[in-house]
Amino acid sequence: MFTIGDFARHGRVSVRMLRHYDAVGLLRPAHVDPHSGYRFYSADQLAQLNRVIALKDLGFTLEQVGAILRDELGAEELRGMLRLRQAELEAAVEAARARLAQVGARLRAIESEGRMSTQDVVVKKIPAVRVAELSAVAASFGPHDIGPVIGPLYEELCGRLEAAGLTGFGPGIAYYEDAGKGDGSVLVHAAMAVPDGTVVEGVEVHVLPGVEEAATVVHRGSMDTVLPTAQTLARWIETNGYVSQHYARELYLECPEDRSRWVTEIQEPIVRA
Repeated sequence: MFTIGDFARHGRVSVRMLRHYDAVGLLRPAHVDPHSGYRFYSADQLAQLNRVIALKDLGFTLEQVGAILRDELGAEELRGMLRLRQAELEAAVEAARARLAQVGARLRAIESEGRMSTQDVVVKKIPAVRVAELSAVAASFGPHDIGPVIGPLYEELCGRLEAAGLTGFGPGIAYYEDAGKGDGSVLVHAAMAVPDGTVVEGVEVHVLPGVEEAATVVHRGSMDTVLPTAQTLARWIETNGYVSQHYARELYLECPEDRSRWVTEIQEPIVRA
């Protein structure tokens, strides 16, 4: 017989863990001294302890381990639990690989630029949202062509929403698509988030679909100076094994009169390359 200390040492676990296994009925001592309360374990119980540890290493909960040890699970149930655990581990490995790629990209950026970028890119899911919008064509996707088109669109849109008695609408969401003319022109959509049931004459109201996976970065300052931020986002997408799926959206988080203090989230739909 082993004392609890000796058994813990042989089993490579802590005494506290053995006491916990005893408390939950997972591994009872072979003998408990009725006077001192000391726990004693047999050598045969080392095999049971090793099985507990092996099952825990597979990711099973103590409740699941207990059910397995008591043969309460059929082969099909156990197979299903193992397949689920396999899927969880595969997802964790994929997530770790993605983080490793991001670390590698950061290292390459530091080596090429001599410093760590202050613009952090985050991959997220963008939910669908009901918007009211006006649209017009711009000659290109460049800031010098977008600015003169999108500014007046938003002025007119906000004026129409206010005239319709709407308050508290927003934030603004701009999105783009090819104009279909074959000359590089784009259709500019100037949109504002609005509540359900919104109806405004001369304004299109619809649900803007969500984006399953988008690379996002926060741009601070006027949208006339967005190009370096857009380039940072493009480099991140390429170096992290993604490809762009569409024009980026712009979510206007803060838009004070001083455009140099604007805060805009750039959201670019992506998929794995």
